[in-house]
Amino acid sequence: MSEAGGAGGSSPRASRASGTEAGDSPSLLTRLEALDTCACSDAMDKLGLSGVASGLHPVTVRRKITGRVQTVQFAPVAGGGGAEGPGAAGDQAAAPPAAPGPVRHAGTAAIDAARPGDVIVVAADGRLDAAAWGGLLSLAATVRGAAGVIADGACRDVDEAIELELPVYARGVTPLTARGRQREVAWDVPIPVAGITVHPGDLVIADGSGVVFLPAEHAERVISAAEDVAAREQALSVRINNGEPSAAVLSSDYERMLASERLREVQHLRQEAGIRAVQAR
Repeated sequence: MSEAGGAGGSSPRASRASGTEAGDSPSLLTRLEALDTCACSDAMDKLGLSGVASGLHPVTVRRKITGRVQTVQFAPVAGGGGAEGPGAAGDQAAAPPAAPGPVRHAGTAAIDAARPGDVIVVAADGRLDAAAWGGLLSLAATVRGAAGVIADGACRDVDEAIELELPVYARGVTPLTARGRQREVAWDVPIPVAGITVHPGDLVIADGSGVVFLPAEHAERVISAAEDVAAREQALSVRINNGEPSAAVLSSDYERMLASERLREVQHLRQEAGIRAVQAR
């Protein structure tokens, strides 16, 4: 049941943003739960934002997760890699700390700080030869009430997470321990995940199509735009179910819908720019 490398003296920010400040009010999270990643991705495309973390997929139970992000950053251990060294089996032994301070198990600070419904997000540079998440962490996250886990790297103890019914999205799986290979260097900090910069307090949605991060400061706009996308596609679905030719529904009508959305967004951006220009005078 070993999983992630040890962590040393890294510390989080002195204070965390509240739920409202982080853009994850209950109403926003409830609205996000009703959406899917495709609608959110389309919305972010329309808004000119990046948030899709490509290459991550469910490796345990296939269940959609949404929630507020709690971050963990991993880095390679100097000289780490290759075959497992002596004592690599069993529960995780901590790697030497990067700075003076108490040594703790990697990932535990983020789990202990998480609120029910949060999503633990681990940045491990996509590494597949050492697990950034495993069984004991899955158990701890489940007891804490985490909605799920997203790891830009590998996961182990997959069967244990399945038994716990904990959704884990990762780049892959491996039985290889992180011991002597990688370790936590920070938590509650901005992290890179599949080319996307993810901040603590951002929102995330993950389902069978992938993972999408919503920056906290844009969450309201993204969710509103995604709701519009979903409603319009639902209307098209009704027409198809009613027997209308798919070519007619999905060709001209769908393209007109997208063009109309783009036009409205351009008008919105111009209006915002005009307001900012007046305020700057």
